[in-house]
Amino acid sequence: MTRYWIGVVSRNHVERGVDGGFAQLCHGKQAPLQRMKMGDWLIYYSPKIDLAGKQACQAFTAIGRLVDDGIYQVEITEDFCPFRREVDYLPCSPADIRPLLDELFFTKDAPNWGWLFRRGHFEIQKADFERIASAMNVDLRFTMDNYDSRIDVI
Repeated sequence: MTRYWIGVVSRNHVERGVDGGFAQLCHGKQAPLQRMKMGDWLIYYSPKIDLAGKQACQAFTAIGRLVDDGIYQVEITEDFCPFRREVDYLPCSPADIRPLLDELFFTKDAPNWGWLFRRGHFEIQKADFERIASAMNVDLRFTMDNYDSRIDVI
């Protein structure tokens, strides 16, 4: 059964992942990657532009599907070896979260909606996934059918 996830990552780190075709969550921890399976969908929400910066982004910034169940580790520095998963990202446009707050199940009627994102990674309902994807200008009618057949041949 396909599941739908939100990952919380600064926009500039999301861009690195999209360019490299990988997902990295919660500062490189393995556990959130293990919860996802091949065929699951991941949407990144970026609260800020840069991890160390103060400039807000507050937008959904990337969307993709996990292409396998492999988790691997890379050495960035001697002290930082994050875990990653391979993701096939779709072309999309960033979508500001504010117009969606009253439409999404996980933010509707939540005055402190930002607290949920502090988890770094959480599952959402398919309807919320579809609403966010639409706001990101992703046509899921074409995409989901094609992805189902592509996953079968990988």
